[in-house]
Amino acid sequence: MPVDYIKEDKIAVITLNRPEALNAVDPEMAEVLSRALVDFMNDDSLWCGIITGAGNAFSVGADVATMLPLLKQNVGGQHAEPPNIMRGLKLWKPLIAAVNGAALGGGLELALACDIRIASENAVLGFPEVTLGLIPGWGGTQRISRAVPAGIAAELLYTGRPISASRALQYGLVNKVMPRAELMQAARMMAESICRAAPLAVRSARQALMQGLDLPLERGLELERSLNYTLAATVDFDEGCRAHLEKRKPIFKGE
Repeated sequence: MPVDYIKEDKIAVITLNRPEALNAVDPEMAEVLSRALVDFMNDDSLWCGIITGAGNAFSVGADVATMLPLLKQNVGGQHAEPPNIMRGLKLWKPLIAAVNGAALGGGLELALACDIRIASENAVLGFPEVTLGLIPGWGGTQRISRAVPAGIAAELLYTGRPISASRALQYGLVNKVMPRAELMQAARMMAESICRAAPLAVRSARQALMQGLDLPLERGLELERSLNYTLAATVDFDEGCRAHLEKRKPIFKGE
C-alpha cells in the first residue's frame, strides 16, 4: 500500500510508503491518504496523529509523471481531488509532521497543514514548483506566509531553492530538529503529551487557532468564547476541575 495507517492507542501513525520514489504523491497515494485522514477524523478513539515518510524522505511532492498531467487535464476544474488536510478536509484533531528527510513541494505543503513539525537533521524543505513553471497548489503559497516571515516565504516560493532543517528551525518553520534515529520517538512523545490533555479542548483550541487566522480580532474572540461555553458543558471539563481539586491526574474520555 502507498500509505501505511496504524492505530497505536490514541495515536494514529500515517506513513507515506513509496520510498523508491521518495514518497512522491501519485493518484493512488492521494486517494489512500485521503481515506486514512477521513478515518482518523471520524474515529473518536484517536486523539492525535503523526504523519511521516518511509525510507529517506518525507515526500518530494507530486509525482511529476502521473500527477502533473492530471493538473493539465483539469484546467477548468473538471477533476475532483480526494479531500485532504491541505484542501477540502476540515480536521480539528492535531497532527504532527515527523519530517524524516526531504519535504519538497507537496511534501512541504502536507507538513505545513500539520500543527507541529519535527524535522530530522538531514531534512531539507522547499518549494521547487517555479522551476517547473508552476506554483504550489495544495496551499503552500497561503500557509508558508503564515508560518515564516514574508521575506523567507518569498525566497522559498520565488527561487525554488530548499533550506536546511537548521535554517527552518531558525525561522520557526519547524518546532524541533532531532537526530534521524530519535525523530519518531520525539514525535510520539509530543503526541503523548497532547493526548494527556482533554481531547475536546485540544480540538477546540485547534479550531480557534486555525479559523481565527482568517477572522478579525473581535470575531475571533467571539469564536473563542463560543467554543469555551461549549466545553464548559462537557464531562471532561467537570473531570478536569475535580482532578485539579483532588490533586490527581484527570481521566479524560472525550465527552
